[in-house]
Amino acid sequence: MSQTSVLSSLSEINEKYRMFRTITSETDAGDAKFLFSAKDNLTSKDMETCSGSRILEGYRPPFDATSIARMREAGGLLVGKTNMDEFGFGTFSTNSAFGVPRNPYDLERSCGGSSGGAACAAAVMEGHVAIGVSTGGSICCPASFCGVYGIVPTYGRVSRYGLLDYGNSLDKIGIISSNASDLGKYVGIMAGADPRDPTSCVQPAIGARRKLESVAVPKGAAEGVSEAVRKAFADGLEALKGMGVDVETVEMPSLKYAIPAYYVIATSEASTNLARYCGMRYGHQYGDLSLKFDDYFTSFRSQYFGEEAKRRILLGTFTRMVGFRDRYYSKARMVRQSIIGEYRSVLRGCDAVLTPTMPFVSPKFSDISIMTPVESYKADILTGPPNIAGMPHASVPCGYDGDGMPVGMQFVADHWDEGVLFSAAEEWEKNFDAVRPEVSI
Repeated sequence: MSQTSVLSSLSEINEKYRMFRTITSETDAGDAKFLFSAKDNLTSKDMETCSGSRILEGYRPPFDATSIARMREAGGLLVGKTNMDEFGFGTFSTNSAFGVPRNPYDLERSCGGSSGGAACAAAVMEGHVAIGVSTGGSICCPASFCGVYGIVPTYGRVSRYGLLDYGNSLDKIGIISSNASDLGKYVGIMAGADPRDPTSCVQPAIGARRKLESVAVPKGAAEGVSEAVRKAFADGLEALKGMGVDVETVEMPSLKYAIPAYYVIATSEASTNLARYCGMRYGHQYGDLSLKFDDYFTSFRSQYFGEEAKRRILLGTFTRMVGFRDRYYSKARMVRQSIIGEYRSVLRGCDAVLTPTMPFVSPKFSDISIMTPVESYKADILTGPPNIAGMPHASVPCGYDGDGMPVGMQFVADHWDEGVLFSAAEEWEKNFDAVRPEVSI
């Protein structure tokens, strides 16, 4: 399908799969070299940016995020902003205020979150490149659920300028695509120092691709996962061995503390970041101006924030309170350093750490509706550790369950070592028989 044909069918595609929050008005691709989408928490000057929240409805930024600007400079045409959990708060993209994207393998199942719309677009539209954002698993989770490739670069590799932050020390901008070769190509376009984001200014150049020769599997990595995931992961390990990759089992006891540490750090930073949304600067400004500031602030946020956003604001505010900061936030930061040290120790003897991406295949919306918040948070048990450590990691499809739903496995490399992930994904793609979803438009 030509690029112009894709543009003309965007509305029809979106009506079925609901992956886009906003779609371009362009109907002719012109001389665009490629089409791409961006998650709804990246600013774009020609489209609304709402981060999946009613509180920002109507906000039209006057500038592009650096990641979007660099994709445009490379000849890309932004076709839409993809749907997501409100401010990235979720694992299934069911917390969006603007509709829930549908899994192309089964419309009654989730695309994952929070970059669910991005993964859906990558799976449905051949050759499509989607920019996603990961805080605790928001790229690899939906990539796994939608049977596509997703990469999260090292923290700081891609500028966060123009990103509506969830957690400043955790957010990373990456790529989701059905083609493994796109990962290195488009991360290379977006990467590099940006004076508007100091965290991006001290980084080595992306290294040359190097062959994946060995992986370490943490002991117990497949414990607590579904039988379908366990089988697909075991098959993936055997396939890697057949490709000449050495597989060893290692002890990584600190990983089990990653999820509680992640949620303390993430919610602490989120509660601070979301304080700016008070109905006076961005988006909706329709509150009762006769109220005192605190009353206006409270009533406005109560009306326009979703339930999960309110929950995380409360959690984060609590963990930063005097008397609790040392007990929770400071300890969580110590856990983060322990996890980084453990990864580095293991990666001195191998190229990557390998686990399943998610503990189960994409669940049905009926099952998600009865999950408790804690059950949803636990779904990040395998994606949380590399995110809290700021390590580059990639999810690749490794099999399918009895219902044809995709299963993913996740490679984690050392800081700034994305090259081995690019080559690993591309080599895996050559040896894996992918089953694309049946898409009818």
